[in-house]
Amino acid sequence: MSTLPNCPKCDSAFTWQADEQLNCPECGHEWSMNAETADDDGLVVRDANGNLLADGDSVTVIKDLKVKGSSSSLKIGTKVKGIRLVEGDHNIDCKIDGFGPMKLKSEFVKKS
Repeated sequence: MSTLPNCPKCDSAFTWQADEQLNCPECGHEWSMNAETADDDGLVVRDANGNLLADGDSVTVIKDLKVKGSSSSLKIGTKVKGIRLVEGDHNIDCKIDGFGPMKLKSEFVKKS
């Protein structure tokens, strides 16, 4: 008899299988057996075009962005090298020449 994994949401051991889906009777969460092996870290960040971003990628700004606390703005076409992905609303952490450290939303960049 094979043991089923615990629920990823509530960590319940009482999971059950229906075809390719796993179910949790305690919290009602359903997930795919294939999705469990696909991605271990859980952080998936996509750019404005839907391309998957990773740490160290280079991106280009696709829209003029106002910089909070500064009178200047980040212009369209600005290249950003060596990004770092983080959790949260602004999910790209980077350093931009002329601006310094900054957080960006992935919806305003495209992969270069």
